[in-house]
Order: sequence, then structure tokens, then C-alpha cells
Amino acid sequence: MSRTKEEQFQLFPGLVEPVKEGVGPAPVSEEGIELGRTLPEDVYLGGSTWSFPGWRDLVYDGKYSESKLAREGLAAYAQHPLFRCIGVDRTYYAPVEARELAEYAAQVPDGFRFVVKAHEACTVSRYPDRPRYGTVRGQVNPLFLDPAYAAEAVVAPFVEGLGPKAGALLFQFSPQDLGVPDRFADELRQFLCALPRGPVYAVEVRNREILTPAYADALAEARAVHCHNVHPRMPDVLTQARLAGTDRPRTPITLVRWLLGPGMTYEDAGRLYAPFNRLHAPDEAARRNLATLARTALAAGRPFVCTVNNNAEGSAPLSIEALARRIVEGVS
Repeated sequence: MSRTKEEQFQLFPGLVEPVKEGVGPAPVSEEGIELGRTLPEDVYLGGSTWSFPGWRDLVYDGKYSESKLAREGLAAYAQHPLFRCIGVDRTYYAPVEARELAEYAAQVPDGFRFVVKAHEACTVSRYPDRPRYGTVRGQVNPLFLDPAYAAEAVVAPFVEGLGPKAGALLFQFSPQDLGVPDRFADELRQFLCALPRGPVYAVEVRNREILTPAYADALAEARAVHCHNVHPRMPDVLTQARLAGTDRPRTPITLVRWLLGPGMTYEDAGRLYAPFNRLHAPDEAARRNLATLARTALAAGRPFVCTVNNNAEGSAPLSIEALARRIVEGVS
């Protein structure tokens, strides 16, 4: 008598499930397919990255290592009807060549978008005093807001490698001493205006005092966008939108990163939520605000792009599904 794979593993618990050669997508329910059909085409939702073994049966069809998913999982990820964008974080730690970004672009369909972090050398005024920075730890960074370095090491590979799938190039400013807010805003304006025209440039800050009229003016002059971030250090995204001038007429997109729940740290969330296959801490306030921001963007004719971290609620794929439902309910 033949037995299913599940029955074989129950009878013989010592069996090791074979590792598949390729990465396949998990089946999607009819309800999920219909949700993808009804989600407005200018809404781009996706994960902050894709290489999580715990997404088995949510995104992937089997057991895969993190390294295999990092190399081969993007094509399967991009087949999910709700996943229309993805974040690329590894570029924050070191520049990535155009060839590598082109390999990513080749794995996803037309209409898919990438949100790529710029190398941190562009946005760290002084290197943190941590071992990974080696001989430059604690030192002033001479490349901070250097448009020539950014254009060569960051912008050129982004444009060449991703082409029309380049969604936004994100300059993330981690919590740090950025000086007088209006002075920083002027330095930021000069930096952004000196970059090559064409890509959508986005700025994410974690110092709430930076959100001033001068900051909003700097972004508007450069036709850059504020990256709204759901993070305990920052005000809610609707307040950020008001302070950053998100609704100004020439704003090209509305961009969000849903990162972390109230009162949490990345370390605590990662420890509590792994392996990221269920919702541990549903954040209804964040979902409501994000859906409102999405509807406002759509009403203004702007794409809404939102990447979601597992640490937001426990599982990015399930958070994306919940947010998609909120958005669809509000625009139907």
C-alpha cells in the first residue's frame, strides 16, 4: 500500500526530508488569489527581504535553507499575487554591483519593484564604535552626504541593474547626531539635488526632530520622498506624512517601511517571533494608519509602496495579507 509523504514521516520519524533542488512557491488559496486581483494595481506590498525558512507553506512549498532562499527564492516569492515589491537590505552594508541587481531583476515579473538601501557610508556621519567597522570605528566618515561617491557606488548600479524595476533608492539615516535640524535639511537638499536625475530617492530618518518644514522643503526641491517608517522611535505614519509634506503635488510615490511594533526592539522581536510563521502581536493601529495612507496616495494618483518586516507583527506575509484586506475594504 502506498503512503503519503506525511504518513511516511509519521511512521518513520528518523527520516530526513530531502532538500529540493529548486525553490517552489506555496499554493495560494482562491481567496488569496481574489484578494490579489482586487488590490489596486498601484499598491505595491512586499517583505523587507525574502530568505526566511519559516515562510514554508506561506510563501515557499518546502523546507529550504536560508542561504538557498537568498540565492534562489526570489522567483518563487514573486509568484505570490500580493507580493509586488521587495526590500534589498544587504546593499546597506556594502555596495552591490549592477550585475547582482540585474540577477534579482531577472527573477521577477514586469511591474515588480525593488526598494534598495544605499550604502551606509552615504548616511553615517561618524562610524559607530563597533567591532565590525574595524579601523574606522568611531571616526568621522568623509563620505557622509558625498554625492560623487553616492552617484558612482550606489546610484549607477541601482539604475543599470534594475532598470524599470527600480522602485526607490533609500538613504537610511540611523539614530545619530545630525546636528541642527535645519542645517541638516540644507545639507540633505544639496546632496539630493546633486545626484543624477531619474531614480526615486527616498530618505528615512529615526530622529523625529528632523521632521521640520525645512526637511519637507528639501525633499520637495529634490523631488525626493520621505520614507514613512513604523517604528517606536517615530511618530505615526500619518503624522510623518503631515510633517514631511507627503501630499505635495510633485511627490512621485508614497513609500513606507513597516518595521517594528510598539515598545519592541529588533532583538526582542526577533527572539519572540521566530520562525516568523504566525502573527504574534497584531497592530491594528498601524494597519489602520497604513491603509489610510494608501488610500490617500491612490486618490492623489500616486503609487503606494510598502515593505513589511517580520518584526512588525510576527510574520510579514500574514501582515501583508491583513493590510491588503484593509486597503481593499477602503477603496471598494
